[in-house]
This record gives sequence, structure tokens and C-alpha cells, in this order.
Amino acid sequence: MSVKADEPFAVHGLQLIRASPYNPRIMVKVKICGNTNLDDTMAAVQAGADAVGFVLYAKSPRAISAKTAADIIARLPPFVTPVGVFVDEDLQVVRERMDECGLLLAQLHGSESPEYCKDLKRAVVKAVRVRDRRDFELMSRYQVAGYLLDAYVQGIPGGTGMAIDWDLAADAAQLGPIVLAGGLTPDNVEEAIRRARPYGVDVTSGVEAFPGKKDHAKLRTFVANAKSSIW
Repeated sequence: MSVKADEPFAVHGLQLIRASPYNPRIMVKVKICGNTNLDDTMAAVQAGADAVGFVLYAKSPRAISAKTAADIIARLPPFVTPVGVFVDEDLQVVRERMDECGLLLAQLHGSESPEYCKDLKRAVVKAVRVRDRRDFELMSRYQVAGYLLDAYVQGIPGGTGMAIDWDLAADAAQLGPIVLAGGLTPDNVEEAIRRARPYGVDVTSGVEAFPGKKDHAKLRTFVANAKSSIW
């Protein structure tokens, strides 16, 4: 479905209006996620990343301890946002980990409800594993800082390396700031930004040598290509 700016359209009875809320001449924000060590994190910062992510979910191959995350975050320069990735974690545990580590944003990849996100009392980006436009209605129930759109893979909460429908992602932008994830690489990020027109992009596996270890050359190219893109 192609929708022009300010043209109303409906999704399963939900009346939506495609707007253009962001200045197209502002560079897209870039988050490098799945950092497990200081070297990779600083390589992301030096490449120009706006945010760096740390997975505090024990089942992930990129899981990091709270202590290690805190040690890395303490060495970040100003104006780089540290983000904690959580999956169906207890509310109080999330609050404690964020305070302990110095995390400024919670990225929630589980089945956390709108009430959970509200009760957390922290800035939240809610990850949504997109299958089709029916997920827009689910997204509209959340009052959060933004939405991360990832591919739906049964039983895997994120970091799959699978791409979503970029045109579908573009149609979600009227609900709030959209961070595009899933299957992004240095080679396709410019096209993804052109088609999806996101507020930001998030990459993990697309800049890795193997799970948990970044390829610094890919990382630099990804950030450069993303930052050169406007829509």
C-alpha cells in the first residue's frame, strides 16, 4: 500500500494519517546493538553511532553482564545514548539494571504490555516483530518514545538478520518515531532508509564478524552509508 503524506487511510478500522513529522534533511539516527566489549563499543562511537545497545537477556548469544555493561557505559563520551535490551524481564529488575548500568533507554523485545511500559517509568522503545499491517493496531496501544520494527521469526525475539518489508515499515511512521531493524547491512541500509523513511536504524548481525564480535570495517561503512542518506 502506497500512501501520500496527509492522506487518511484505515488499517483494520483504525483511522490513520500519513504525516511527515521529521525534517528530511536531518540525518537518520544510528544505533549499533549487541555490543559485548569495550573495543567494539568504542569503534561504534568513533564511527559516529548515536546510540549503542547492550543485551541484558541471558539466552542471547550477545548477552552481557550488568557489570561489564556498566564498565563500558562509564567510558562513553557525552551525547552517545546507552540502550539496554530486555526480554520479558521483571519490572523492578529492569529499573535496577538501568540504574546500575547507567542505561538511558530500555528497548523491550518481549511481550511487554502497554501497562508494563507505562509502569516502568523509564524511556522505552518497544520492539515489534512485524508480520503485516495488523501489527499497527497493536503498536497504537503503546505510549512509548518510539518503536523498533524487526522481522518476525518464531521463537526468536530479535537479532535474526532477517529483513522486514521496508514499504510496510514506511506506513507505520504515522504512529511515532520508527527505528528500522532486521537484515540491515552496509550494502542495503541506504535503500532501506530511502524506502522506509525511519527516524533511526538499528543493526547487530549486519556488522558482525560472528555473534558478539563486530567487524569494524563493516561497522564504519554502515554508519557512513546511513548518515549519508536523507529522505
